[in-house]
Amino acid sequence: MAKPPSKRNKATSAASTDSTSAANSANEDISQQVDPSSATITVSAVEVPELTQEEQSDRLHLERRVERAFFEAGKALAELRDRRLYRSTHKTFEEYCRDRFGHSRRQSYLLMDAAVVFDNLMEKCDPLDHILPTNERQVRPMTKLEPQQQQEVWVKAVEQSGGKVPPARIVKNVVQQIMERTKVPNTYQIGEVCQILAKDNPELRGKGGCWGIVNHVGEFSCTVKTWNGEYTIGLQHLKSYNYLPAECEQMRVICDRINRVYSSGLEESVQRFLESLGKLNRAYLTALEEKLLSLIEREYGLVDQSPQTHRQ
Repeated sequence: MAKPPSKRNKATSAASTDSTSAANSANEDISQQVDPSSATITVSAVEVPELTQEEQSDRLHLERRVERAFFEAGKALAELRDRRLYRSTHKTFEEYCRDRFGHSRRQSYLLMDAAVVFDNLMEKCDPLDHILPTNERQVRPMTKLEPQQQQEVWVKAVEQSGGKVPPARIVKNVVQQIMERTKVPNTYQIGEVCQILAKDNPELRGKGGCWGIVNHVGEFSCTVKTWNGEYTIGLQHLKSYNYLPAECEQMRVICDRINRVYSSGLEESVQRFLESLGKLNRAYLTALEEKLLSLIEREYGLVDQSPQTHRQ
């Protein structure tokens, strides 16, 4: 006897048909949707809670610590130097800074100079305005000015920056304007002996501390002859040794002798010796320096016909 068809199978088949039909319908709906790239996405706004009064106070305190970091560093370095707190481990302050902080001599002194300027500006600026330098580079152009001029520069630079902390570029421009306004006549004379001050002038790198003989006087600069060449230098980068005329002449002779030997081609040790003579802070050679220079002149076939330029 044949069994009647199973209703269960039909039901399953119907369910399967309905499922397939629904999937096809969904696919048709998706295919008819707008391009996803042009769809509008709705994002619910998230409310950001305001800072509490205590948080605002903490934020201001931390911001000021960050801004004053270079000032605190400069003050600390100055105290380390002045109290010689490096003496138990290092002979010189420069060696200590290099080993302990990785600072070059220039870095350390730039920070200390900046701290002095920052201190001066704090006296002028209203603490409530809180518009003070935030890094050493903003302060650097002002270190060569008098305290009152430093304050004047900062006030003008802040004004030009719309009441905000000015970048170093604006500070430098204002400093230049004030220096142009307060320029004094060039009082240097031909033959005068000057020291080169390389601070804040990358073009004079390696020449700081060298002496030179003035051989041309311009309106705002001088051309000086040094142990290894001639350089035109702004008045702000020169400092007279105030030697007597006889001492200036003696230095001229030394300069000519060094220059003549230096242009002959040198071994490194000889060059180092001549470089040291190029940074003398006295108007004569010692007996030993005279002997060494004379020996070098003879070695290179240059006989010095000049009078003796040393003292016993």
